[in-house]
Amino acid sequence: QVVLVESGGGLVQAGGSLRLSCAASGRTFSSYAMGWFRQAPGKEREFVAAISRRGASTVHADSVKGRFTISRDNAKNTVYLQMNSLKPEDTAVYYCAASMEAYSQLGTRNIDYWGQGTQVSVSS
Repeated sequence: QVVLVESGGGLVQAGGSLRLSCAASGRTFSSYAMGWFRQAPGKEREFVAAISRRGASTVHADSVKGRFTISRDNAKNTVYLQMNSLKPEDTAVYYCAASMEAYSQLGTRNIDYWGQGTQVSVSS
């Protein structure tokens, strides 16, 4: 069992930055590929970024590439999402996710554990 708890969401103006954190319980954190997803009102949950078990490899959605960066610290059982140059269309609930699948294959259907989500709102 892995429990994921996100933090760091909030309200920010367009062009601003936020850093999301996701703290994981348990001693098996490094066994999981980790990812971030988001869901805007009335839309399906979508992939944002993923990182390999040791943190050596990452992948980002085209919509956030160059603006968002995923990272992890296995010693702290934490995964991060640094979000820069935020846009109003980034407004959504952001979810942390853990999966036994390869990081490059993460999707909403192969997640083993989800966090409860944290709201990010970007004003224009």
